[in-house]
Amino acid sequence: MSKTIFITGAGSGLGKGKAIGLAKQGHRVIAPVEIASQVTSLRESAKAEGVELEVFKMDITNPRDLLQMLEYDFDIFVANAAINEGGPLGEVPMANFRKLFDVNVFATLETAQIAAKKFVEKRKGKIIFLSSMAGIMATPYVGPYTATKHAIEAIATTMQKELVEFGVQVATINPGAFATGFNDRSAEAKWKWYDENVHFTKKDSMAEGDKALEQQYDPADMIAKMVEIIPLDSHKFRTAFPSETEQQMKEEEAKRWEMEI
Repeated sequence: MSKTIFITGAGSGLGKGKAIGLAKQGHRVIAPVEIASQVTSLRESAKAEGVELEVFKMDITNPRDLLQMLEYDFDIFVANAAINEGGPLGEVPMANFRKLFDVNVFATLETAQIAAKKFVEKRKGKIIFLSSMAGIMATPYVGPYTATKHAIEAIATTMQKELVEFGVQVATINPGAFATGFNDRSAEAKWKWYDENVHFTKKDSMAEGDKALEQQYDPADMIAKMVEIIPLDSHKFRTAFPSETEQQMKEEEAKRWEMEI
């Protein structure tokens, strides 16, 4: 059955991919983007793929932009919009850290609250948070982003318990490392403020951590998985993909119970 699906941050990467992919499956997709230039770009991409998307600018940190959500009726809300920045937690500039939380946690929760109110009134609907393997795992020098996704895991788990009595479903999707450019931009960002003459974190250690980006997965596989999962009436609370990532996440959680300091 065709669904109406609202996806934030659909202007690039996995958000763009799943918006187009879901439209190809016959779903009505409302696909707001962060900045005005992405409106034209996404519309052109949709046209090239032979699908229609409802595209408009909606920066989730802009209260005026968020009012646009009230104009739409939808079956599924996908909280996809996010930004990423790496760096050592012991030294990351707090302004950078706060910016990540403003977008990835505070603004994301605000959009989910708008969707939740709509769904509670209808006694039906589904909220999906785009989390990450970083929602469970902890990797050196990815701490700022990891902290926001740990928060999203807590938000999603709690909202699931709070909204189930109203007929509202809540779930997460946890991608591994996919080569969309999102992770690469994050790794580059820390070098803009880091100064080896000032900071105690070792440059070589951070550079070594960046090498993990050489082993990223094909985004097409993740997009296909999301297109499969998002419209379903029933599925697992957490969808981690690929299977190697799911196993890594489970092993990481288990290790914490035995870990000593």
